[in-house]
Amino acid sequence: MSDNMHHQWLLLAACFWVIFMFMVASKFITLTFKDPDGYGAKQEPVILTAVTKVEEAHKPEEERWSEEFQPTGKAFTGNLIRQPLVHMERLELLRNVCRDAALRNLSHTAVSKFVLDRIFVCDKHKILFCQTPKVGNTQWKKVLIVLNGAYSSIEDIPENIVHDHEKNGLPRLSSFSDSEIQKRLNLYFKFFIVRDPFERLISAFKDKFVHNPRFEPWYRHEIAPGIIRKYRKNRTETRGLQFEDFVRYLGDPNHRWLDVQFGDHIIHWVTYVELCAPCEITYSVIGHHETLEDDAPYILKAAGIDHLVSYPTIPPGITVYNRTKVERYFSGISKRDIRRLYARFEGDFKLFGYREPDFLLN
Repeated sequence: MSDNMHHQWLLLAACFWVIFMFMVASKFITLTFKDPDGYGAKQEPVILTAVTKVEEAHKPEEERWSEEFQPTGKAFTGNLIRQPLVHMERLELLRNVCRDAALRNLSHTAVSKFVLDRIFVCDKHKILFCQTPKVGNTQWKKVLIVLNGAYSSIEDIPENIVHDHEKNGLPRLSSFSDSEIQKRLNLYFKFFIVRDPFERLISAFKDKFVHNPRFEPWYRHEIAPGIIRKYRKNRTETRGLQFEDFVRYLGDPNHRWLDVQFGDHIIHWVTYVELCAPCEITYSVIGHHETLEDDAPYILKAAGIDHLVSYPTIPPGITVYNRTKVERYFSGISKRDIRRLYARFEGDFKLFGYREPDFLLN
């Protein structure tokens, strides 16, 4: 009987030991997974995410809005938006530059009708897209046209329809009432694309004044002569608009009197600040043309539409920054004119992390 009791006590002690060890292990596991920054926590180098709060100023009113205005993007969870580190850093840089008082005149603009005209709306999927020409906007328009239901696939969209805003089924934000505009700005997934500001200007010059593939005669026959009359130094020069003339016009602090005459055609070369008001509107994502192969899928996923549509195939090398081309175009331009041009676009360079060109530093 003594042996039986001894075995029972040993068995009971073993059970208590197992239970104790299990509780300790359970507590350790809980603590490890609860704090990803804790000792021994595994860091994920590729899918690092960060969480940042979205503005809550209008929360009480938003909670009363109808289901029509509730965001559907996968990236939203309550008042939080998850972003990979690179996109979080872009938005953090933007916020910091927006707070820089020394750059305020170059980074801030009113959310005017001109800005609202640039923003296209997809109510079905709660998306706002701000158009910044010469950075692949045609393809993003096609994506939204399909999402809005005008066509079933990107391949079905006729090229002449994409930029016909009477037929492409893309409403502009300016077409809504003030209250409807504010609701969409507060709740919808908002994005736009940028590229190196000087390379974008070269692209605009080539597209509108050299090749003009869409046969828009006003660029060559109205806008170009207006720039030449005002800014060409050599009056005996009879060639069409040269890049030097274009740079001198854009860098002139008094350029606005010509901009008014040119109307909305100036969207191809005005600053991102003037187009999209990035310091006044809280954008969800800012894509970069130079990394569009990665940014396009991320934007579709963050907006919750990656299962519905794909960004069109990007030809190899088309998004790569061409330093040689930029330097060649600016090689014949005086430093004075280049510095004046940079002074106008400095806000775009600083807001979106583009480095001042090397040829300005030499």
